[in-house]
Amino acid sequence: MIDLFYAGDPLYMGLLTLVLFINMVVATMCFVAIKKGELTIDEIRIKLKTIKSIGLFGLILGIFTQLMGLHGMFLAIEEIGEVSPALLAGGLKVSLIATEYGLVIFLFSYLIWFGLTALNLKSK
Repeated sequence: MIDLFYAGDPLYMGLLTLVLFINMVVATMCFVAIKKGELTIDEIRIKLKTIKSIGLFGLILGIFTQLMGLHGMFLAIEEIGEVSPALLAGGLKVSLIATEYGLVIFLFSYLIWFGLTALNLKSK
């Protein structure tokens, strides 16, 4: 797992991890507030939308980092000229790491959203 983190560029993977942690903090705060009954229905809806929005931001950031990696790869290919298919496939494989991580963050956010929505409906 650490190898994938460094292969996907520590800067971008670190940003994606920060998005994941922020989403976890927001979700935990929302869970605690729902359990205590401190929030109104509108406040709960806003927090749940925030969780989905942060997850979507993680996905978009992952796609953006893939595009940045592909751009760098194509610049290198342009300078070198002739590139083997295996080298090209390796570059494409590495460019997908951040996108996959962003997709995992997005799916995780939606799972949290579904769970908190069900918890909110169940508590009424």
